[in-house]
Amino acid sequence: MSSAAMNDEPDALSVVNQLRDLAADPLNRRAIVQDQGCLPGLILFMDHPNPPVVHSALLALRYLAECRANREKMKGELGMMLSLQNVIQKTTTPGETKLLASEIYDILQSSNMADTGSVNEMNSRRRKAQFFLGTTNKRAKTVVLHIDGLDDSSRRNLCEEALLKIKGVISFTFQMAVQRCVVRIRSDLKAEALATAIASTKVMKAQQVVKSETGEEMLVPFQDTPVEVEQNTDLPDYLPEDESPIKEQDKAVSRVGSHPEGGASWLSTAANFLSRSFYW
Repeated sequence: MSSAAMNDEPDALSVVNQLRDLAADPLNRRAIVQDQGCLPGLILFMDHPNPPVVHSALLALRYLAECRANREKMKGELGMMLSLQNVIQKTTTPGETKLLASEIYDILQSSNMADTGSVNEMNSRRRKAQFFLGTTNKRAKTVVLHIDGLDDSSRRNLCEEALLKIKGVISFTFQMAVQRCVVRIRSDLKAEALATAIASTKVMKAQQVVKSETGEEMLVPFQDTPVEVEQNTDLPDYLPEDESPIKEQDKAVSRVGSHPEGGASWLSTAANFLSRSFYW
């Protein structure tokens, strides 16, 4: 019994990480949400006992919610809003995970919101999530990075791993065509920590994208002195060395990005895994 449970663990993590990486590519987002098995699977992953599985599922949902056309379907999916609420309210949920779940909830809740009561409810929920982060972390901020060397899916995976290890990173979205990464971080985390983590890959270097007074974008280099990065201690590594499905992810991401019909077969494989795992 226990050995079977242990065998299931890497599978759940691999599948949710694959979905997260596929969802990171804007070309795949409509197909994932239209697939019959993927959204229900991600909803079930939100209730998974392993914290990295939950956080990875939320990152996938955050990517999917970037596409406005997906939001109504996501909001109406059975169990979606309830599961997000459960993650936000569960006392054992890490702070970054709570804030990420709250952000997704707000995006979906506001997709067709018109009345003031709902706005007030949304603001109250956001304040509640911020409270869980502690008094010094009441706000999240967005940092836009231009990353030299971010030119293929394997580099993106390296960058993802580096960012996921930083305590205080809430979510991130890649814009591969312009070598950018938009990162949501806690207000007490310095942007330099992101640059240090990316520099640790040895093949990429980050600069911050800022706007001048005239509204023009400028690239500002970070200091070469590395800052100390606080590692995520409440979440184990997302992809342990011996179980890392990165090579497979490369194939899946590049295949789906360039041939959407290839993605359908991978998504059906994921859906089959999800139905075997959860619908007994």
